[in-house]
Amino acid sequence: MRIHLFCLFVAGPEVGVGCPVAFTTFLRNLKLNPDLTVSASLADLQTIRDYPVFPEPSLSTFREVKLLRRQTETCLEAVLLEKHPCSKFILAVGSNATAFLSSFVMNSGVWEEVGCAKLWNEWCRTTDTVHLSPTDVFCVFYQLKSDPSVLLCQCSCYIAEDQQFQWLEKVFGFRPRKNMQVTVLTCRHITEYKTCESTYNLSSPFLRALKTQKFKDTVYCPLLEQPNIVHGLSAAVLSYCQVWKVPAVLYVCYTDVMKLDLVTVEAFKPIFSSRSLKCLVKNIPESTEILKKLMTTNEIQSNIYT
Repeated sequence: MRIHLFCLFVAGPEVGVGCPVAFTTFLRNLKLNPDLTVSASLADLQTIRDYPVFPEPSLSTFREVKLLRRQTETCLEAVLLEKHPCSKFILAVGSNATAFLSSFVMNSGVWEEVGCAKLWNEWCRTTDTVHLSPTDVFCVFYQLKSDPSVLLCQCSCYIAEDQQFQWLEKVFGFRPRKNMQVTVLTCRHITEYKTCESTYNLSSPFLRALKTQKFKDTVYCPLLEQPNIVHGLSAAVLSYCQVWKVPAVLYVCYTDVMKLDLVTVEAFKPIFSSRSLKCLVKNIPESTEILKKLMTTNEIQSNIYT
């Protein structure tokens, strides 16, 4: 049995622009056989126009940043650092900074995962937060079991400008602890470094630091010179700490290799002496071997022929 369709979507201004969408929704919800077509007269347009239209999710819904328990994928009800108050918060942004923390810091103690960020944007789709490989993008939070006041975040995914405030809101909240110290590690390409001298004479990679006014500890590399700027999540965190008078320091590694690179990772070693990391790094030779294994794993997984 075949029923022919006779219906005009453009039936005058009284029908309304929502009619085609409503009609499509109406037909979809009928769950008809694909071999059948529906007959409708113009008199039926009033019924179709009044048929409920279910709006598509907005772009802001897709770009929402969610903090989850990774194994169960249930949302965290409270602000992360309010639920887990800490005196030290260490953030690594990018593959080389996260590899540094994985090899030299997380290897020196027992860390418990307390949450992860799930987000979607033009450069990042953290759809599967349960099964992660070394080449996956992720943003995961850990707490040191022997000292729960130490939290660490490894963020290898891109967080867009319109998502950075959401991330800060759900991690730090609106009333951060003043006695907390924040350390941020990240990498930028050497072509972004502004200097009067030729970059040809610079020994890459090298470290520069940027700190808030409340940060009074020693900085273990030269401060970033003007007119250099930083951007992205690391800059958002530092700006947040400056506004809320939280002691914070950002270490930027300028390198000519942005992918996972042994020399770039080891460029962060001077900050071993900092108060935030000094008590967390214990077995450097063993950590170096773990770093080399991580490099090998990454090369295997990124090989186009495997």
